[in-house]
Amino acid sequence: MSAVAPTVALVTGASAGLGREYAHALAARGHDLVLVARRADRLAALAQELRDRYRVEVEVCVADLATDDGCAHCCATVVDREVDVAVLNAGFGSLGPFAAADAAWETAMVRLNCVSVVELTRAVLPGMIGRGRGAVLIVSSAAAWHPVPYMATYGATKAFELHFVQALAEELRETGVQVSAVCPGPTATEFSDVLETAGRTSGSGWPKWMPIDGAADVVATSLRGLDRGRVVIPTGRIAWCTRLWSRLMPRGAGVRAVGVVHRRRSRGRRAAGIGHGD
Repeated sequence: MSAVAPTVALVTGASAGLGREYAHALAARGHDLVLVARRADRLAALAQELRDRYRVEVEVCVADLATDDGCAHCCATVVDREVDVAVLNAGFGSLGPFAAADAAWETAMVRLNCVSVVELTRAVLPGMIGRGRGAVLIVSSAAAWHPVPYMATYGATKAFELHFVQALAEELRETGVQVSAVCPGPTATEFSDVLETAGRTSGSGWPKWMPIDGAADVVATSLRGLDRGRVVIPTGRIAWCTRLWSRLMPRGAGVRAVGVVHRRRSRGRRAAGIGHGD
């Protein structure tokens, strides 16, 4: 996609974490931007920073994509724009036993991580097909490889995103439009920060030996994968290892092993946090 400029790139969840890094990376490639997030002050500051640094045009769309109104507002903003790159990054998760989880939070997670992805993809895809070019990059997770006890809803939404991408990629094989899912392992974003303030040690409660990837590295790897036409893009050692492990280990044994890790992370507390961007 780096050879197609200037074009418009959409980034959801743009005000923090991976979304902010995607905005910088795409602006550096010469794309004008439409940035979407809930926090107007952060969006405005980021937009001005990008205009000043990269001399690109930046439009902001303040919307909560976990709501019907917010998603409709975002779709209306982009449906008539010639969006050539769409990074659907907004998402959040929770950690803890599902039976003790906040019902509204879990439902909103599905709305944001799944429903808004479907609706926004549907908003931008016909235009891309008509122009014979474009790319949709959906931020899934290494959690998509297998069920995730104690992050049950989150893992299921990430699996939905992965399957959605793989199906669309086959449908769009001859259209000139690329659809990819990036599947990061543990990444240093605000999700980890929120869990740490909830009383965990070692960041998000991951074992101290576990490598935590930087957001900039995830973004760089995923954009290289997108340029090369890869449908599934694992980033980081944990994502690659768990992908292989999920293929080799019987499903039941794998789920139990994952459950042990996340039960320890969630022990004694119930916490929810911001995901890729907000």
